[in-house]
Amino acid sequence: MKRLKKKKKLLIFLGSVLGVILIGVLIFYIWAGYAVDSLMGIYESRRSKVVLDRNNEVISIMPNKDGYYTEYIDEIPQDFADELISSEDKYFYFHPGVNPFSTARALWNSFFNASTASSTITQQLAKILLGNEKDRTFINKVIEYKYALALEAKLTKEEILKMYVNSIYLGNQVQGIEAASRLYYGKTVNMLNNAEREKIIASITSPSQLNPFADEENFSEAEYQKRSLDFKSYINNASYFEFKDLPGSDECLKKDICRTTIDKELTAKIREVINRHLIDLSVKNAKHAAVIVIRIPENEVLAVVGSPDPNSILEGDQINMAFKNRPIGSTIKPFIYGAGFSLGLRPYSLVDDREYKYVTALGFAHYPKNFDYQYRGIISLHEALSNSLNVPTVKVLEFIGLNKFYEFLEKGLHVNPPQSFEKYQYGIALGQLEMTLYDLAYAFTVFPNEGKNDKGERVLETKYVQLINKLLQDRDTGSEQFGIVSNLNLPYKNYAVKTGTSREYHDSWTVGYTPDFLVAVWVGNAQNTAMDEVAGSIGAGGIWHDVMLLLYNSKYNKDTKFKFDKIKSFYDAASATVDYGLAGDDYEKAKNLLIKKALISFPHDGDEFLYETDMILPLESDYEVEWFVDDKKVDEGSMAKFTPDKEGSYEIRAYNNEFDSEIIRIEIVTFPENS
Repeated sequence: MKRLKKKKKLLIFLGSVLGVILIGVLIFYIWAGYAVDSLMGIYESRRSKVVLDRNNEVISIMPNKDGYYTEYIDEIPQDFADELISSEDKYFYFHPGVNPFSTARALWNSFFNASTASSTITQQLAKILLGNEKDRTFINKVIEYKYALALEAKLTKEEILKMYVNSIYLGNQVQGIEAASRLYYGKTVNMLNNAEREKIIASITSPSQLNPFADEENFSEAEYQKRSLDFKSYINNASYFEFKDLPGSDECLKKDICRTTIDKELTAKIREVINRHLIDLSVKNAKHAAVIVIRIPENEVLAVVGSPDPNSILEGDQINMAFKNRPIGSTIKPFIYGAGFSLGLRPYSLVDDREYKYVTALGFAHYPKNFDYQYRGIISLHEALSNSLNVPTVKVLEFIGLNKFYEFLEKGLHVNPPQSFEKYQYGIALGQLEMTLYDLAYAFTVFPNEGKNDKGERVLETKYVQLINKLLQDRDTGSEQFGIVSNLNLPYKNYAVKTGTSREYHDSWTVGYTPDFLVAVWVGNAQNTAMDEVAGSIGAGGIWHDVMLLLYNSKYNKDTKFKFDKIKSFYDAASATVDYGLAGDDYEKAKNLLIKKALISFPHDGDEFLYETDMILPLESDYEVEWFVDDKKVDEGSMAKFTPDKEGSYEIRAYNNEFDSEIIRIEIVTFPENS
C-alpha cells in the first residue's frame, strides 16, 4: 500500500511538472507570436522606401529611419548563404536559436577575461531588431535569447536568414548585402565573385574598419570616388528629380515600394538627346529643354525630363521646366480648329487672310499678324493650319466665340491657366495662353485617343479628331512655312505634329504623336530670357525628331495606324484641288462660312494715322462702291485713294446699290512738338 501511495504521489508530481511545462510552453508560444510580430514590424520599418520604374529598375532608394540605404532581397544566393553560415554560425541549421555549447564556452572564458563569440545568426538578428548593438548588458543578452527562441519557434530557417542578410549594417550607411554589393562593387549580390563575397562577410564584425573601402590595396582613392558617385546615382537617379513633381507621386511615395510608369532607361536616353542638342542651341542662347513622353492609349507617362542635368549648379538647371507655365504659341491651334470643325467649319472652308482690327478689353486696337508678317488673301483652313497662320486662326476663334472656347478648354481639356481666360481673349489664337508642358502633352492626347481626354471623357467627336489628325500629318502643305526638309519630317508616315513659338522667341514647342505614343518638347530658358530666333521647328523640333526615332525603335511602337474612316475627299473644280471633309457635308455652305465681304475692309473704324503733307490713304472694299469723305464723294471702285489736307476727324462712307452704306470714323493726328 505504501509503495502504491508513493507511486501515486510521484505520478501526481510528474504530472504537475509536465503540466507546468506544457503551460509554460503554451504561454511562451503565445508570447512568441506577439514577440515575432513586433520584430517583423521593426524589420519592415527598417526597409528603405524604394521607387521603381515600370521595368522594376531602381529610380530612388531613400534612407531609412536609421539613415541607412537598404534593398531587401527575397532570395539569397546559395554560395553567399553557405559562406555566411560557415563564417558566422556553422550550426545554424541545427540549433533552436541559441547554441548552448557556444554560450557555455563564452561564459567560461569570461571568467578569464577572454572574449569568445557566442551569438548565433538568430541572436544577432534579434539584437539588431531590438536595437541592442551598442548596449551589451547581461539583461539585454537574456532578452535576446528569448527573442531568438521566439523567432525559431515561429519562422523557418530560410526566413530568419533572409531577415538577417537584409538587416546587417555593412558600413558607409548601407544596410543589407544587396545595398553593400551595389556600393562596394557596383553589382548585385548575385554577381559577386568569391573574393568580393568574403570581403563583405568579413565586414559584418567591424563594418567601419573591415568594409571593402577600408582596404586601400584593392580600392584607390579614384576607385572609391567612382564607386561612391555611381552609388549616389543609383540610389537617386536623375529621373527622380522629375518624378517627385508628377501628380500622384506623393501618394505613391507613402508606400514601401512605389512603382511608377516611367521607363528609366528611356528617360536617360532622352536626357542625352537634350544635352546633345543644347550644345548646338547654346550659340542661340537656348540653355534649357524639357520632354514628356506619354504611352497611348493608356495615357501613362513613360518619360519626363525637365532639366538637362538636375545635379548641375548652373543657374536654372535645378528647375523642372516640365511643370512651369509658359506661353504655348501655335500649339493651341489644333484645338481651335477642332472646336471650329465641330461647329460646321471644314478643312476646305475658306478664310480671308488679311488685316483685321480687334479691340482688346482695355480698349486698345490690335491688328493680328502672321509669323512672317505676310497676308495671303483667300486660302483654305487646311493651308492655314498646316502653315500655322495666325490671322485665319483668329477668324476661326471669332467664329467659335470666346466664351464657348473658354468652356471647351476648361471643362473639356481641364486647362487651368495662371491667369483668367478673359486676360488672353483673342491672344489665345496668337499663342499667348500659358500652360505647362505636362498639361499641354495631356491635352494633346485627345487627338491620338480619338477625342477622349486623359480622364476618358469625350471632348471632341471622333470625326472631327480625324480631320485634325489628317491635317497635322500633311507635311507637304506645310512646306511653305517649314520647308521641304525640316526636323518635322521623319522616315515614317504614321505621325502627326504641331509646333509653336511664343512672342520674341522666349519659348520653342513641338508636340507630335502616333496612335501608340506622344512626345512633347519645350526649349527655352528657365530665366525666361529670349532666344536668338529659335522657332518651334528649329529648337524643340530637333529634340522631338530624335526622341520620336527613339520611340519608333522601341517596344512602345506597335505600328498602330491612324483611323480615317469617317473622312471624305472633296474635289473643288474652281481650284482643281482635293481637300477633306465629312460625309453629308453641305460643301458650298461649309466652304463659305467664314467669307464675309465688307463694304469697308480698310481702314478700320477708330484707326489713327500720322499726318504728313501729300499723304495718300488707301480705301479698300470687297465690292464696287462709291467713296465719300465727310459726305463729299472722293472716288469710286473697290480700291480708291484719299488725301487728307489737315489733321482731324474724318467720316468715311462706302455706298453700294445692293448693300446700301457703311460708315466709319478715322483720326489724322500729328506728333506734339517738343517743348
